[in-house]
Amino acid sequence: MGKLENKNIAITGASSGIGRATALRVAREGANVALIARNRERLEETAAEIRAMGRKAVVIEADITDADKIKEAVDTAITELGSLDVFHCNAGIYLRCPAKDLRMDQIRKLMEVDFFGCLNCVYAVLPYFLERKSGTIVTTCSMDGKKGVPPDAAYVAAKFAMNGFFQVLRQELRDTGVHAAIIYPSRMDTPQIRHVDCPAITPKGDPDLVAKAVVKAIVKKKKEIMVPSFSCHLLTWADAISPSLSDWLVRINHLDGTVNDIEPINEAK
Repeated sequence: MGKLENKNIAITGASSGIGRATALRVAREGANVALIARNRERLEETAAEIRAMGRKAVVIEADITDADKIKEAVDTAITELGSLDVFHCNAGIYLRCPAKDLRMDQIRKLMEVDFFGCLNCVYAVLPYFLERKSGTIVTTCSMDGKKGVPPDAAYVAAKFAMNGFFQVLRQELRDTGVHAAIIYPSRMDTPQIRHVDCPAITPKGDPDLVAKAVVKAIVKKKKEIMVPSFSCHLLTWADAISPSLSDWLVRINHLDGTVNDIEPINEAK
């Protein structure tokens, strides 16, 4: 018996990166999965792997910035799987650009996808969970939502907004039977940041580390999980003690990374 045996879980951004890793991880733990993203071909590939495990997989092509389509996606997931126990808000995009060079349309785009797109998912599934008096909403935020790292100003802004919203949401959901959790990954080895080389002290992590954190958040009702735990907590503790100290740690450890000549794929986390 897996930790999520017979649970029904919907995941956005499930075509690659963290979303795909989470889909495969929860399937190994016994869950059935509704895979939501824009790239149907890649969703079908992931679905085939899940079905080979003996679990049910539903492919739903949808863009999180379209509130109506996301509501349809939730309804489809419930119909096809029979019910829904968990919704993982994971899809998003990344932009690496110094604040002084950003255009307002770029900032709005990041907010539209990474923040408002997440909220579209929350408001599509929350009434269903509240009516059932059970369910879990997990979101993939970022350590950029805890401590801003250059040159990610627009991305950081969206993730700080997500962080603040979920901190309030989880408190308001107390005693409703609905659980809200937020995962803060450091940089993971995903298509979005394949053009960024990270320093040896903080190498890109395996997306499955985040997937395991998602499972832990669901099973143990965790409110927040940082991945990896020690280094992420160290940075947030330093920032709480002194912003100058945490800024210094970012600089000396070159946490901003360097750009290589590989094109990013802004499809999912």
